[in-house]
Amino acid sequence: MARLRARLEDGTLKTTGRPPRRLRGRIDPRRVDATTEAEIARHIAEDEAEAARDAAAYARRVRRRTGLTQAAFAARIGVPLDTVRNWEQGKRLPAGPARALLRVLDRAPEAALAALG
Repeated sequence: MARLRARLEDGTLKTTGRPPRRLRGRIDPRRVDATTEAEIARHIAEDEAEAARDAAAYARRVRRRTGLTQAAFAARIGVPLDTVRNWEQGKRLPAGPARALLRVLDRAPEAALAALG
């Protein structure tokens, strides 16, 4: 497999070598400049909504892998039932220690549940 060296010159990506050839960039500067603040805000909101849906699906998947109901899962990990429901509905995102615990439960559910008692 041949190595390719590239550099950015005047906003375009160029390869080095014999002969150097010009590569087309993936960003269209005209589209970026034409993007309004309202469009940027809409994109941010869409990205956040997608992240919430992904986090909700992840929380549901982790709980289902344990084979526990929402109430039993909440009791085992020591959080209120409403917290688990909010995670699974995408109303709240698990943060910090809760996110770490979900990750451990996802990778090693039997060991994590055994450690939790």
